[in-house]
Amino acid sequence: MLSQRQLFLLNTAQTSDSPKSLEIESAEGVYLTDIAGKRYIDLVSGFAVSNVGHRHPDVVQAIKNQADKFLHVTVYGEYIQSPQVLFAEKLCSILPNTLNSVYFVNSGAEATEGAMKLAKRFTGRTQIISCFNSYHGSTQGALSLMGNEHYKQAYRPLLPGVSFIRFNVSQDLQKITEETAAVFLETIQGEAGVMVPDYEYMQALRHRCNETGSLLVMDEIQTGFGRTGKLFGFEHFDIVPDILLLAKGMGGGMPIGAFIADKGIMDSFKENPILGHITTFGGHPVSCAAGLAALNVLLSEGLTATVPTKEHLFRDCLIHPKIKAIRGKGLLLSLQLSSFEEVERVSKTCMDEGLIIDWFLHNETSLRIAPPLIITEDEINKACDVILRALNQF
Repeated sequence: MLSQRQLFLLNTAQTSDSPKSLEIESAEGVYLTDIAGKRYIDLVSGFAVSNVGHRHPDVVQAIKNQADKFLHVTVYGEYIQSPQVLFAEKLCSILPNTLNSVYFVNSGAEATEGAMKLAKRFTGRTQIISCFNSYHGSTQGALSLMGNEHYKQAYRPLLPGVSFIRFNVSQDLQKITEETAAVFLETIQGEAGVMVPDYEYMQALRHRCNETGSLLVMDEIQTGFGRTGKLFGFEHFDIVPDILLLAKGMGGGMPIGAFIADKGIMDSFKENPILGHITTFGGHPVSCAAGLAALNVLLSEGLTATVPTKEHLFRDCLIHPKIKAIRGKGLLLSLQLSSFEEVERVSKTCMDEGLIIDWFLHNETSLRIAPPLIITEDEINKACDVILRALNQF
């Protein structure tokens, strides 16, 4: 009989020649447990997904309660489904009043795709601007916005009318013109290695979009739901996007995403043609129930307020000659090392020692730290000890 690993390699589509092949038996809080019973502190939280921890009991209960009522009943936008209505209402209640209409989808890439269509439809323009080293998903449209040619060249031709600017470089903002439908920007560039923009740059970006009538689309797929020390990353810069992209930490571990705009913008999908954007499973009732439960946990337990202290603890503990810099905000951090070889060896050693850490798509010389927001100070100290021991080996 074939092992699970053999079946995994045989029947499950692979994305690289060297998957980590960690066979997970269970997950709880900040820990993953493999089939041998070994526990791992999860310092990447499923890539910024498990903000309230793995299998938070309130989220699990919400999933069970909704599963007892109904699962999928029809395509999105036709029936009134309580989980969608309640979740959308809650989201709008914590956002600026111009972000008042929620379109639920299944993932961050789908949120990007929907927002691209919405921006073109509302403005009547076709040009879209993104940033070099950006990441907004890997579907055809989202890939067109990716600012790294290495990952795009094998799939060309992609969407026309896409231009790129340098992140956090104010002079490039003049490339935004009255022909620009939208500017897509990660509030903090994630896969570039956690690059935080200047306050003045973000203010200038918002001003330039206002000048040209271009929509500002903020990608908060990684930074949303408390990860940066505020509910949403754009709050650090005193700006409000025209369209907000959400996913990852949104569902408490369940698959869901959304793009959110003012109703006056979102209503562009209702006519000429009708059904301007369609999804079958977007806003799945179980995912919406889980997402609402996760958001209520985030708010009721005050998790966002704990993030700055935990960030400072990571920064204070992770002092080592091999760490060239620590970038980021809140619990989205990167440790800059000297080479991919160092990153790979430290990552493997950490896994051997019961700690999950990883690197970035566009920055292979940095290690990613993005744990569940529920991580305790004791767990942070333990994680940092493992990282420092791994660095000392080389």
